[in-house]
Amino acid sequence: MIIINYLLICLIFGTTFLAIKVGVDASTPPFFSAGIRFFLAGLLLFLWMVWRKKASFKLLLHKEMLLTGIGLTFGTFATLYWAEQYVSSGIAAVLSATAPMMILVLQMLVLRQRANANAIFGCLLGFVGIILLVLPQLAVTADITWVLGCCAIIVGQIFYGGGALYAKKVIQQFPQASPIALNAVQMIYGGLMLLALALCTEHINFRGMLTTSAVGSLLYLIVIGSMVGHSLFYWLVAKTNPIFPATWLYISPIIALAFGVLLYGEKITWVSAAGVIIIMAGTIYANSGNLKLLLPGWRVLLSKIRNP
Repeated sequence: MIIINYLLICLIFGTTFLAIKVGVDASTPPFFSAGIRFFLAGLLLFLWMVWRKKASFKLLLHKEMLLTGIGLTFGTFATLYWAEQYVSSGIAAVLSATAPMMILVLQMLVLRQRANANAIFGCLLGFVGIILLVLPQLAVTADITWVLGCCAIIVGQIFYGGGALYAKKVIQQFPQASPIALNAVQMIYGGLMLLALALCTEHINFRGMLTTSAVGSLLYLIVIGSMVGHSLFYWLVAKTNPIFPATWLYISPIIALAFGVLLYGEKITWVSAAGVIIIMAGTIYANSGNLKLLLPGWRVLLSKIRNP
Protein backbone atom coordinates (compact mmCIF):
# COMPACT_ATOMS: atom_id res chain seq x y z
CA MET A 1 0.00 0.00 0.00
CA ILE A 2 2.90 2.37 0.64
CA ILE A 3 4.24 1.88 -2.89
CA ILE A 4 0.76 2.07 -4.45
CA ASN A 5 -0.19 5.24 -2.57
CA TYR A 6 3.18 6.84 -3.34
CA LEU A 7 2.72 6.19 -7.05
CA LEU A 8 -0.82 7.55 -6.79
CA ILE A 9 0.28 10.88 -5.29
CA CYS A 10 2.98 11.21 -7.96
CA LEU A 11 0.33 10.66 -10.64
CA ILE A 12 -2.25 12.92 -8.94
CA PHE A 13 0.10 15.82 -8.27
CA GLY A 14 1.63 15.41 -11.73
CA THR A 15 -1.75 15.77 -13.44
CA THR A 16 -3.01 18.72 -11.39
CA PHE A 17 -0.86 21.14 -13.41
CA LEU A 18 -2.59 20.06 -16.62
CA ALA A 19 -5.98 20.25 -14.90
CA ILE A 20 -5.23 23.86 -13.88
CA LYS A 21 -4.19 24.66 -17.46
CA VAL A 22 -7.40 23.14 -18.86
CA GLY A 23 -9.51 25.21 -16.46
CA VAL A 24 -7.65 28.44 -17.16
CA ASP A 25 -7.84 27.89 -20.93
CA ALA A 26 -11.60 27.36 -20.53
CA SER A 27 -11.81 31.05 -19.50
CA THR A 28 -12.20 30.29 -15.81
CA PRO A 29 -10.83 33.27 -13.79
CA PRO A 30 -7.61 31.91 -12.25
CA PHE A 31 -7.90 33.42 -8.76
CA PHE A 32 -11.58 32.51 -8.49
CA SER A 33 -10.93 28.96 -9.68
CA ALA A 34 -8.10 28.52 -7.17
CA GLY A 35 -10.20 30.03 -4.37
CA ILE A 36 -13.19 27.76 -5.00
CA ARG A 37 -10.90 24.73 -5.22
CA PHE A 38 -9.10 25.22 -1.93
CA PHE A 39 -11.99 26.63 0.08
CA LEU A 40 -14.33 23.75 -0.78
CA ALA A 41 -11.62 21.09 -0.49
CA GLY A 42 -10.47 22.45 2.86
CA LEU A 43 -14.01 22.84 4.18
CA LEU A 44 -15.07 19.31 3.21
CA LEU A 45 -11.89 17.78 4.65
CA PHE A 46 -12.20 19.76 7.87
CA LEU A 47 -15.87 18.85 8.39
CA TRP A 48 -14.99 15.22 7.75
CA MET A 49 -12.24 15.37 10.41
CA VAL A 50 -14.64 17.06 12.87
CA TRP A 51 -17.24 14.34 12.19
CA ARG A 52 -14.57 11.71 12.94
CA LYS A 53 -13.74 13.65 16.15
CA LYS A 54 -10.17 14.21 15.01
CA ALA A 55 -10.46 18.00 14.83
CA SER A 56 -12.14 20.83 16.68
CA PHE A 57 -13.73 24.04 15.40
CA LYS A 58 -11.34 25.86 17.74
CA LEU A 59 -8.62 25.36 15.14
CA LEU A 60 -10.35 28.00 13.02
CA LEU A 61 -9.66 30.64 15.67
CA HIS A 62 -5.86 30.46 15.63
CA LYS A 63 -3.88 33.05 13.67
CA GLU A 64 -1.27 30.39 12.88
CA MET A 65 -3.74 28.77 10.47
CA LEU A 66 -4.17 32.08 8.64
CA LEU A 67 -0.41 32.63 8.33
CA THR A 68 0.13 29.08 7.08
CA GLY A 69 -2.65 29.60 4.54
CA ILE A 70 -0.92 32.73 3.23
CA GLY A 71 2.25 30.76 2.51
CA LEU A 72 1.13 27.28 1.49
CA THR A 73 -2.05 28.14 -0.41
CA PHE A 74 -2.59 31.83 -1.17
CA GLY A 75 0.91 32.88 -2.21
CA THR A 76 1.78 29.58 -3.87
CA PHE A 77 -1.35 29.09 -5.96
CA ALA A 78 -2.31 32.68 -6.75
CA THR A 79 0.95 32.93 -8.67
CA LEU A 80 0.69 29.44 -10.20
CA TYR A 81 -2.87 29.84 -11.49
CA TRP A 82 -2.12 33.30 -12.89
CA ALA A 83 1.07 32.04 -14.55
CA GLU A 84 -0.59 29.08 -16.26
CA GLN A 85 -2.43 31.54 -18.49
CA TYR A 86 0.91 32.05 -20.24
CA VAL A 87 3.11 29.07 -19.29
CA SER A 88 2.60 25.42 -20.27
CA SER A 89 1.59 22.98 -17.56
CA GLY A 90 4.82 20.98 -17.91
CA ILE A 91 7.09 24.00 -17.45
CA ALA A 92 4.92 25.15 -14.52
CA ALA A 93 5.42 21.75 -12.87
CA VAL A 94 9.19 21.87 -13.33
CA LEU A 95 9.47 25.40 -11.90
CA SER A 96 7.25 24.34 -8.98
CA ALA A 97 9.76 21.57 -8.25
CA THR A 98 12.22 24.28 -7.16
CA ALA A 99 10.36 24.46 -3.82
CA PRO A 100 12.97 22.35 -1.93
CA MET A 101 15.70 24.70 -3.17
CA MET A 102 13.71 27.71 -1.98
CA ILE A 103 13.41 26.10 1.44
CA LEU A 104 17.19 25.65 1.57
CA VAL A 105 17.78 29.26 0.48
CA LEU A 106 15.37 30.58 3.13
CA GLN A 107 17.07 28.45 5.78
CA MET A 108 20.42 29.95 4.82
CA LEU A 109 19.38 33.59 4.38
CA VAL A 110 16.57 34.01 6.92
CA LEU A 111 17.19 31.36 9.59
CA ARG A 112 20.98 31.67 9.26
CA GLN A 113 21.40 27.91 9.10
CA ARG A 114 24.59 26.55 7.62
CA ALA A 115 24.29 24.65 4.36
CA ASN A 116 26.67 21.99 3.11
CA ALA A 117 28.50 22.18 -0.19
CA ASN A 118 26.02 19.85 -1.91
CA ALA A 119 23.08 22.10 -1.03
CA ILE A 120 24.84 25.25 -2.28
CA PHE A 121 26.01 23.60 -5.49
CA GLY A 122 22.55 22.14 -6.10
CA CYS A 123 20.90 25.56 -5.70
CA LEU A 124 23.39 27.15 -8.10
CA LEU A 125 22.84 24.33 -10.60
CA GLY A 126 19.07 24.79 -10.37
CA PHE A 127 19.47 28.54 -10.93
CA VAL A 128 21.50 27.85 -14.09
CA GLY A 129 18.74 25.53 -15.26
CA ILE A 130 16.11 28.24 -14.74
CA ILE A 131 18.17 30.70 -16.82
CA LEU A 132 18.61 28.06 -19.54
CA LEU A 133 14.88 27.46 -19.51
CA VAL A 134 13.80 31.10 -19.64
CA LEU A 135 16.35 33.06 -21.71
CA PRO A 136 16.15 31.09 -25.00
CA GLN A 137 12.36 31.40 -25.00
CA LEU A 138 12.64 35.16 -24.49
CA ALA A 139 15.20 35.44 -27.29
CA VAL A 140 13.06 33.48 -29.76
CA THR A 141 9.60 34.92 -29.09
CA ALA A 142 10.26 38.04 -27.00
CA ASP A 143 7.17 37.01 -25.01
CA ILE A 144 7.50 39.00 -21.81
CA THR A 145 4.29 37.52 -20.37
CA TRP A 146 5.84 34.02 -20.58
CA VAL A 147 8.86 35.19 -18.61
CA LEU A 148 6.66 37.00 -16.08
CA GLY A 149 4.67 33.78 -15.67
CA CYS A 150 7.85 31.82 -14.96
CA CYS A 151 8.99 34.45 -12.46
CA ALA A 152 5.57 34.40 -10.77
CA ILE A 153 5.81 30.62 -10.22
CA ILE A 154 9.26 31.00 -8.66
CA VAL A 155 7.95 33.74 -6.36
CA GLY A 156 5.14 31.35 -5.43
CA GLN A 157 7.69 28.71 -4.45
CA ILE A 158 9.33 31.24 -2.12
CA PHE A 159 5.92 31.63 -0.47
CA TYR A 160 5.66 27.85 -0.30
CA GLY A 161 9.12 27.52 1.23
CA GLY A 162 8.29 30.06 3.93
CA GLY A 163 4.93 28.40 4.55
CA ALA A 164 6.50 24.95 4.80
CA LEU A 165 9.08 26.11 7.35
CA TYR A 166 6.39 27.88 9.38
CA ALA A 167 4.06 24.87 9.13
CA LYS A 168 6.67 22.70 10.86
CA LYS A 169 6.47 24.98 13.91
CA VAL A 170 2.66 24.98 13.75
CA ILE A 171 2.53 21.16 13.74
CA GLN A 172 4.76 21.14 16.83
CA GLN A 173 2.59 23.80 18.45
CA PHE A 174 -0.58 21.73 17.93
CA PRO A 175 0.61 18.16 18.59
CA GLN A 176 -2.91 16.90 19.36
CA ALA A 177 -4.32 18.07 16.03
CA SER A 178 -4.26 15.86 12.96
CA PRO A 179 -1.94 17.14 10.20
CA ILE A 180 -4.82 16.59 7.76
CA ALA A 181 -7.03 18.89 9.85
CA LEU A 182 -4.29 21.53 10.05
CA ASN A 183 -3.84 21.38 6.28
CA ALA A 184 -7.61 21.61 5.75
CA VAL A 185 -7.89 24.78 7.85
CA GLN A 186 -5.01 26.50 6.09
CA MET A 187 -6.67 25.62 2.75
CA ILE A 188 -9.90 27.23 3.98
CA TYR A 189 -8.11 30.46 4.85
CA GLY A 190 -6.00 30.39 1.69
CA GLY A 191 -9.11 29.75 -0.41
CA LEU A 192 -10.97 32.66 1.21
CA MET A 193 -8.07 35.01 0.48
CA LEU A 194 -7.97 33.84 -3.13
CA LEU A 195 -11.72 34.46 -3.45
CA ALA A 196 -11.29 37.95 -1.98
CA LEU A 197 -8.51 38.64 -4.51
CA ALA A 198 -10.77 37.36 -7.31
CA LEU A 199 -13.63 39.66 -6.29
CA CYS A 200 -11.27 42.64 -6.39
CA THR A 201 -9.48 41.86 -9.65
CA GLU A 202 -11.58 39.55 -11.86
CA HIS A 203 -14.86 39.64 -13.74
CA ILE A 204 -16.64 36.43 -12.80
CA ASN A 205 -19.03 35.09 -15.43
CA PHE A 206 -20.70 32.05 -13.87
CA ARG A 207 -22.46 31.07 -17.11
CA GLY A 208 -19.17 31.07 -18.97
CA MET A 209 -17.73 28.70 -16.37
CA LEU A 210 -20.43 26.06 -16.91
CA THR A 211 -18.52 24.22 -19.62
CA THR A 212 -17.39 20.60 -19.50
CA SER A 213 -13.71 21.60 -19.39
CA ALA A 214 -14.14 24.20 -16.65
CA VAL A 215 -16.39 22.10 -14.40
CA GLY A 216 -14.41 18.90 -14.97
CA SER A 217 -11.14 20.65 -14.17
CA LEU A 218 -12.53 22.17 -10.98
CA LEU A 219 -14.07 18.92 -9.72
CA TYR A 220 -10.88 16.99 -10.43
CA LEU A 221 -8.76 19.54 -8.57
CA ILE A 222 -11.12 19.69 -5.57
CA VAL A 223 -11.72 15.96 -5.09
CA ILE A 224 -8.66 14.24 -6.53
CA GLY A 225 -6.01 16.96 -6.49
CA SER A 226 -6.71 18.41 -3.04
CA MET A 227 -8.80 16.01 -0.93
CA VAL A 228 -7.48 12.63 -2.10
CA GLY A 229 -3.94 13.76 -2.94
CA HIS A 230 -3.28 15.59 0.34
CA SER A 231 -4.89 12.84 2.43
CA LEU A 232 -2.66 10.22 0.79
CA PHE A 233 0.35 12.48 1.32
CA TYR A 234 -0.24 12.79 5.07
CA TRP A 235 -1.04 9.05 5.30
CA LEU A 236 2.40 8.38 3.83
CA VAL A 237 3.99 10.83 6.27
CA ALA A 238 2.38 8.94 9.14
CA LYS A 239 3.39 5.51 7.80
CA THR A 240 6.94 6.41 6.73
CA ASN A 241 8.61 9.80 7.40
CA PRO A 242 8.28 13.44 6.23
CA ILE A 243 11.05 13.09 3.62
CA PHE A 244 9.87 10.11 1.57
CA PRO A 245 6.44 11.44 0.45
CA ALA A 246 7.99 14.79 -0.53
CA THR A 247 10.07 13.06 -3.22
CA TRP A 248 6.98 13.27 -5.44
CA LEU A 249 8.47 16.63 -6.45
CA TYR A 250 11.18 14.80 -8.41
CA ILE A 251 8.78 12.52 -10.30
CA SER A 252 5.61 14.53 -10.87
CA PRO A 253 7.22 17.17 -13.15
CA ILE A 254 8.20 14.40 -15.58
CA ILE A 255 4.61 13.12 -15.49
CA ALA A 256 3.30 16.65 -16.02
CA LEU A 257 5.59 17.21 -19.01
CA ALA A 258 4.56 13.90 -20.58
CA PHE A 259 0.83 14.53 -20.08
CA GLY A 260 1.13 18.08 -21.42
CA VAL A 261 2.89 16.93 -24.58
CA LEU A 262 0.81 13.79 -25.21
CA LEU A 263 -2.67 14.95 -24.17
CA TYR A 264 -2.61 18.72 -24.65
CA GLY A 265 -0.21 19.27 -27.51
CA GLU A 266 2.29 21.30 -25.50
CA LYS A 267 5.72 21.68 -27.07
CA ILE A 268 9.17 21.60 -25.53
CA THR A 269 12.44 22.45 -27.29
CA TRP A 270 15.77 20.69 -26.78
CA VAL A 271 17.14 23.74 -24.98
CA SER A 272 14.13 23.83 -22.67
CA ALA A 273 14.52 20.08 -22.08
CA ALA A 274 18.15 20.67 -21.07
CA GLY A 275 16.99 23.38 -18.65
CA VAL A 276 14.43 21.00 -17.19
CA ILE A 277 17.05 18.28 -16.65
CA ILE A 278 19.46 20.74 -15.00
CA ILE A 279 16.73 22.12 -12.69
CA MET A 280 15.74 18.61 -11.60
CA ALA A 281 19.38 17.59 -11.14
CA GLY A 282 20.05 20.69 -9.03
CA THR A 283 16.97 20.04 -6.90
CA ILE A 284 17.96 16.42 -6.29
CA TYR A 285 21.60 17.31 -5.62
CA ALA A 286 20.66 20.08 -3.19
CA ASN A 287 18.57 17.59 -1.21
CA SER A 288 20.95 14.63 -1.54
CA GLY A 289 21.53 14.60 2.22
CA ASN A 290 17.85 14.04 2.97
CA LEU A 291 17.48 11.55 0.14
CA LYS A 292 20.32 9.42 1.54
CA LEU A 293 18.28 9.02 4.71
CA LEU A 294 15.68 7.15 2.66
CA LEU A 295 18.04 4.40 1.47
CA PRO A 296 17.72 2.14 4.56
CA GLY A 297 13.93 2.43 4.42
CA TRP A 298 13.87 1.58 0.72
CA ARG A 299 15.99 -1.52 1.36
CA VAL A 300 13.61 -2.70 4.09
CA LEU A 301 10.58 -2.00 1.92
CA LEU A 302 12.00 -3.85 -1.08
CA SER A 303 12.94 -6.84 1.07
CA LYS A 304 9.36 -7.01 2.37
CA ILE A 305 8.03 -6.92 -1.21
CA ARG A 306 10.36 -9.72 -2.28
CA ASN A 307 9.67 -11.80 0.83
CA PRO A 308 6.11 -10.98 1.95
